[in-house]
Amino acid sequence: MNRIIILLGFIAFHITSFAQQKADYELAERMREITRSPIAKNTLIIRPTFVKGSDCFYYSFQTEEGKKYYWVDPKRKEKRLLFDNAELVSKVSEMTRKPYNHRNFDIEVKFLDEETFKFYLDRQDYTYNIRTKELKLWKAKKQFTSDPYWMYYSADSAYMLFAKRHNLYLVGNLAKSKDTTEVQLTFDGEKNYSLNREDEGELDGRFLCEAKWFKRGNKFYALREDSRKVNDMWVVDVLAEPRPKLETYKYEMAGDKHIIQYSLIIGDADTRQVREIDINRWPDQYVDVVYSSNDGKRLYLQRYKRTWDEADICMVNVETGEVKSLIHEKNKPYLDYQMRSITFLNDGNEILFRSERSGWGHYYLYDKDGNLKNQVTSGAWVTSPLLQVDTVRRQIYFYGYGRKEGVDPYYYILYRADLDKENALTCLTPENATHNITLSPSCDYYVDGYSRVDMEPKNVVRNRKGKIIMTLEDPDLDRLYEMGWRVPERFSVKAADGVTDLYGVMWKPADFDSTKLYPIISCVYPGPFFEYVPTRFTINDELNTRLAQLGFIVITVGHRGCSPMRGKYYHTFGYGNQRDYPLADDKYVIEQLADRYSFINRKKVGIYGHSGGGFMAAAAICTYPDFYSAAVASAGNHDNNMYNKGWVEIHYGVQERKIMVKDTLGDEHEEITYYTSSKTNMDLAKNYKGGLLLVTGDMDNTVHPAHTMKMADALIKAGKDFDMLVLPGNRHGYRGMAEYFYERKLWHHFARLLLGDSSADYQTDLDYFMKR
Repeated sequence: MNRIIILLGFIAFHITSFAQQKADYELAERMREITRSPIAKNTLIIRPTFVKGSDCFYYSFQTEEGKKYYWVDPKRKEKRLLFDNAELVSKVSEMTRKPYNHRNFDIEVKFLDEETFKFYLDRQDYTYNIRTKELKLWKAKKQFTSDPYWMYYSADSAYMLFAKRHNLYLVGNLAKSKDTTEVQLTFDGEKNYSLNREDEGELDGRFLCEAKWFKRGNKFYALREDSRKVNDMWVVDVLAEPRPKLETYKYEMAGDKHIIQYSLIIGDADTRQVREIDINRWPDQYVDVVYSSNDGKRLYLQRYKRTWDEADICMVNVETGEVKSLIHEKNKPYLDYQMRSITFLNDGNEILFRSERSGWGHYYLYDKDGNLKNQVTSGAWVTSPLLQVDTVRRQIYFYGYGRKEGVDPYYYILYRADLDKENALTCLTPENATHNITLSPSCDYYVDGYSRVDMEPKNVVRNRKGKIIMTLEDPDLDRLYEMGWRVPERFSVKAADGVTDLYGVMWKPADFDSTKLYPIISCVYPGPFFEYVPTRFTINDELNTRLAQLGFIVITVGHRGCSPMRGKYYHTFGYGNQRDYPLADDKYVIEQLADRYSFINRKKVGIYGHSGGGFMAAAAICTYPDFYSAAVASAGNHDNNMYNKGWVEIHYGVQERKIMVKDTLGDEHEEITYYTSSKTNMDLAKNYKGGLLLVTGDMDNTVHPAHTMKMADALIKAGKDFDMLVLPGNRHGYRGMAEYFYERKLWHHFARLLLGDSSADYQTDLDYFMKR
């Protein structure tokens, strides 16, 4: 009996302590100040600029002592100040008779030669010689007074192309040619089939065109997009004066009959001729230009089938117009375009092509005719798009993911491979961290800024063997820790299959007490092209640090199907199941963490996300209404049947169907159509039990506000209670006052439902914001 009384007393204590929890808004706002305080300007990772093709570089580095500029010669292992701030400022003051703060001397350096750089200060350009320390006013060479924006010259500057009223025009060089008569080259341009950029085709005057000159000669090309038959979409600018204004734009939805069509034209300025090249292989194909040869005789395209499971690299003969397919790629269920990498070596004599044909992203080397020479990398790991090619040594540099045992597979690890040998690899950054690399032009040296979310950045210089030869500055973070900031923590757990490793990050309050019980909130984004789980050290992680300060454990974690960085099986896990694929993983992750840590309250679980994360958050609380107590779904694509064609059809599937149709004469012919169907969050509304906040910007032309309105309508018809926030005048990303208002609404929503704290004072919030 005594044991029962003690147990009931323990439960009552925890219920009472939960009911008395208050959200610590003051601490959350204190963390916001970190992103606005001077420490936010301090340098974390060095971003060097190599000078004029040499291995010498310069960089700036800011601490609480001010901003300084450094020059480094890695060959001599020499580092020195690029200039003495006080000395240079004094020289400028002598010229202008004005005072300047040498500690806060913020300029953009641009080297004109190996020892002289130019900079702009106080509406004046200067040059400074780092050897003689001579400062001069910069006098630019005389330039033409015409607007340079639309002046686009051929390689020898004999001709200039421009666009006007959707069509392409040609004139001789205004400075060199006696005949500057405008020559109209195309006549079929119109709105949504234009050679102008953006909406300039509806304006009078000359504008920059979409055409491109070849690198040699006077020929040019243009890849035209025809969206005239694409259906319109609309949003309304309710804030427009004097009355709301309708905004109309073209929008391809999944499964649409009419989508953008691509055509290629090649023109000759000498003959004034323009011809269209037949580049068609598949109906409704996607096309882009990937390379033009140095001699101006070859143009390379990549074509994708609409089902996105076939593509080819093809070469266009500029002289004859002949199109030849060089590399044909077929990959199920779809080709990974996010990490696509195509490199033309020796001006197209070799092609280095990244493919997932083995289930892992690796490099394959082809000759100029598309014959496979050898596979460059292989194994159960993934390569990144290329960082650099050392053409002299025939080596390539890239990041590798998941190859080093015991290292997070999302960490960027630098590798070098030989083009002529299979898997002749050298790991150049062995540290268990994610690396930010800048290679010198010769590839003899590189600057490496490496860190983890729980490890401060280290900035070093390495030689081509990966050996650290110089140590550069470390960031100045003392003030950060004085303000109470604490590093987030990494964790790994299993996916719902009990086998796949998942990786995440956890944020705790600055005043965290392991003896207390904290609700847990999952910040989600389901990919599938990238997992928004930080790997680098940062002091500005959007909402999560601030949200944790209210009294929450906040996590973000990758889910199966979210990223191509772990191989094709992992990132195609959600194919054809775009609504449900990450949900079981998220739930199981939280259950594991609650079992692992006694300070996590598994009875008070929240979830939130934006865009795809908003879609996932709403799906989660409707699928597991007894597990998630609160959710915030911001700008969610709740109905992928009306979402972006490319996104849905690539990642979630579209079926090609052949049907027989009759023409006006009654004759039958075969026609190809496309079909896709997606599960929607509206179908889950009947399961929902409470705790959802829907958010949208009413001018969102990425994820249309209709997504949120349809979800709201489904919940209303199902007799469900929910909250909703519409941000007037905001698009897919919220800005200014609306962004702050949204964040505080999110705070209050979770505080009320997870902490039992309904004491939010909105007017105090807004007054605080207006005083900032």
